[in-house]
Amino acid sequence: MTEFTPFLWLAGGGLIGLAAVLLMAFHGRIAGMTGILSAVLPPASPGWTWRAAFLVGAVAAPALIVALSGDSIGFASSTPAPWLVVGGLIVGIGVYFGSGCTSGHGVCGMARFSPRSIVATGVFMASTAATVFVIRHVLGGL
Repeated sequence: MTEFTPFLWLAGGGLIGLAAVLLMAFHGRIAGMTGILSAVLPPASPGWTWRAAFLVGAVAAPALIVALSGDSIGFASSTPAPWLVVGGLIVGIGVYFGSGCTSGHGVCGMARFSPRSIVATGVFMASTAATVFVIRHVLGGL
């Protein structure tokens, strides 16, 4: 799980950037995953169909790659599942109060040199670093 695979990382990052550019070029929209997801959930917003297609593609593309390559994407976590769910909910609350996520602010906003996105992404990263530090060094790794 900690293998050094820079070419895969580079290819994945390039594909994320390409998807963001294509979405902006063809739809004039920011590829913020939480905004796309929230517009698909009931009550669905106008134009929810392209958002649903984007989300289906975000799930189907890796599944197709795994099916065609025969490789599997391993996931192992020593963290109990309820803690993962709580962590996901905390992230979701943060995304709501931060008015966006790292895909919208970090990938798209920073590429447009948006000061608001640069600050938001810095706050996301600082919060992550502080959380990891507290959990590992203050609370003993729980």
